[in-house]
Amino acid sequence: MTRSEQHRSSAIAWLAGVASLLFLLVTAMAGQAQTFQVLHNFTGGRDGANPLGGLTLAPHGNLYGTASAGANQVYGCNNSSYGNTGCGSVFELARSGSGWILRPLYDFQGGSDSGNPGIGVVFGPDGALYGLAGGLNCSNFNVCGDVFRLAPPPTICASFICYWQETVLHTFTGEPDGSYPASSLIFDSSGNMYGLTFFGGAGNVGAMYELTRSGGSWNESVAYSFSENSQGYGVYFPGGQVAIDPAGNIYSTASCNTTLSCFYGAVFQLQPGQSGWTLNEIYQFNGYDGYSPAGVIRDSSGNLYGATSGDGARESAAIYELSPSNGGWNYTQLYDFGGFGEDNTGNLVMDSAGNLYGTNSITGYGSVFKLTPSGSGWTFTTLYTFSGGSDGGGPSGQLVLDSAGNLYGTAWSGGKYGRGVIWEITP
Repeated sequence: MTRSEQHRSSAIAWLAGVASLLFLLVTAMAGQAQTFQVLHNFTGGRDGANPLGGLTLAPHGNLYGTASAGANQVYGCNNSSYGNTGCGSVFELARSGSGWILRPLYDFQGGSDSGNPGIGVVFGPDGALYGLAGGLNCSNFNVCGDVFRLAPPPTICASFICYWQETVLHTFTGEPDGSYPASSLIFDSSGNMYGLTFFGGAGNVGAMYELTRSGGSWNESVAYSFSENSQGYGVYFPGGQVAIDPAGNIYSTASCNTTLSCFYGAVFQLQPGQSGWTLNEIYQFNGYDGYSPAGVIRDSSGNLYGATSGDGARESAAIYELSPSNGGWNYTQLYDFGGFGEDNTGNLVMDSAGNLYGTNSITGYGSVFKLTPSGSGWTFTTLYTFSGGSDGGGPSGQLVLDSAGNLYGTAWSGGKYGRGVIWEITP
């Protein structure tokens, strides 16, 4: 077996381990319960089950997201989530009086639309929702997936459930266009759409793809193929949160770096140019300052923030900052979660005051935390600890903040029916 094949085999095992860890999370003790409430309990029926991708907030205040299983039980997906039938759904959660009400927007069928979405949705410049679905539509690792667009119906609908119109924009085929979408979608100032795949590309070790609009259709191309050298090193197996700056540079993370090892990982920049995209490795982890990074976010000053599964102080998760300085980047560890064993730390979000919020699985069934900057460093606060019961368990996916500072997210398990919840924490 070649080094590339060994890395690929290890990558598949790593993906399976991450998925197993997510699905083995169940609930814990509640802290500061007066600020926490469950907005919706998934039933596993028409509303879906196991929301893994987190949420998107619309300007009018409604929340949108995906359920990885459940919804229309007529359809069956071979990779439906752990005992739940159905291929998943896209939903809207809207305020209704003093509460909230969930409306399904689309039920996946598991055929040409793939199904079982594990990543959330984002709004495009045209007001439609864009997202990614998994599905067994590819012989290469069975994880090719597709990109879809979801638009409101063209005429006013008087029913409670008014399904939106779904269009598959691109179906991945493995090599060379990509396989296993591993990041959410992001748009540049011209309305072009970008994302990362963990496999696929020219070397089958990952790609950044671009979707450009041409008339009424979208054309997919591989903007950049990640690669490994003859010794098996290189920046590849990309995934996690993706950020873009005003110049169109794209930032994220990869599991492998140029000189040290796969699964220590790296933070990279992809820079557009006349002859294509150039990859710049911003930072490579060495196993002591972190490993297995999960993407980045960017503030208005150009600083990058991210989380690693380990290694804060040998084997614990950590939060870090990368600040541009004299043509390079300075690394600062903001917080070490402590404990033993790898910890899944979810996507970060930053408020207007520069506070960071995220989720972590280090304690039982997961928790929500806040990091507050101060002159002497960062102050860590646990906002809520899940119990795995009626409050949910295993928080995952994208968190969102509204203008009042309310924090929203999902937990994939627990709740009244054991199928996950949507939750809110008020300041």
